[in-house]
Amino acid sequence: MPKKAEAPASFESALQQLEQIVSRLESGELPLEEALNEFERGVQLARTGQQTLQQAEQRVQILLNDDKDAELAPFTPENE
Repeated sequence: MPKKAEAPASFESALQQLEQIVSRLESGELPLEEALNEFERGVQLARTGQQTLQQAEQRVQILLNDDKDAELAPFTPENE
């Protein structure tokens, strides 16, 4: 049984790892067993990232619940 891979240090590093995995898989140059291992790791990273995003959304909702008049609005960076 393969050992469970460690979780990345941050959401951003997980996303970067996932992008690298996708690139390697899209290259079509990996042997089947290695491709399957990479795919499995990618699924784990995607699930972890989704969970992190859901937790962040819940935190935002909790903060907004304190102010019943607060409205959700799209984020627009000031330097754009």
